[in-house]
Amino acid sequence: MIEIVRPGVSARHARVVLFDFDGTLSLIRTGWVNVMVPMMVEILLELKTGESEEQLRTIVEDFVARLTGKQTIYQMIELARQVELRGGKPLDPLVYKKMYLERLHEKIKDRREALRTGEAPPDRYLVPGARALLEQLKQRGLKMYLASGTDQEYAREEARLLDIDRYFDGGVWGALDDYKSFSKAILIQRMIQAAECRGDDLLGFGDGYVEIENVKAVGGVAVGVATDEPACQQVDQWKRNRLIGVGADLIVPNYLCRDELLAILFGK
Repeated sequence: MIEIVRPGVSARHARVVLFDFDGTLSLIRTGWVNVMVPMMVEILLELKTGESEEQLRTIVEDFVARLTGKQTIYQMIELARQVELRGGKPLDPLVYKKMYLERLHEKIKDRREALRTGEAPPDRYLVPGARALLEQLKQRGLKMYLASGTDQEYAREEARLLDIDRYFDGGVWGALDDYKSFSKAILIQRMIQAAECRGDDLLGFGDGYVEIENVKAVGGVAVGVATDEPACQQVDQWKRNRLIGVGADLIVPNYLCRDELLAILFGK
């Protein structure tokens, strides 16, 4: 189940672990792409440029994927740019973001409510094996951070609903209205400047382009979590290819292989 992209990779000296949230640990927002992409295609179709729905979908899917892992506002900034390129007058990206979140929250409200009331156990909306992996990393004494492109208030609430916030002594971090004041890259630099770790002391887990690229940029070890949501039983080949393309050292579909994964990372 584990694909070793870079043989001999080791996180034996890791002191800090950075996790992405949606798709890497949480499945609460599974299906968000199928909310965001159609909304954007609708907006671009209204400009009547002569482009087909399929042509626009290809363009939108490409930039949404490229920006996955960054704060949601960046995808909306690119949408505004695409509108402007086609001669339209774009709305403020924050307005587009609000439109998207209204649609997404309608889609996931039953999941959140089921967790809130206890009707659904938290592990139903976690990538398989995630809790056991977090427990084992915690037992190793590693400091853990959770960083999300989702708004911080929602990321923190959903981490609580999933009962995983307690593992992250480094905190749960997410997007802010002042979007330039936070990013995963900024968080990593804060860790390094605070002498919590050097770049090569960092271990990262993520299903998106951005967090893998950020971890590799400072010399850390990156596990690409190519989750085929929502079942997460096999590798999503599209995710795999993109994660390898930005330097993932290992590829996993879930964490059911965690004993083997930890043996590779930390030695037997």
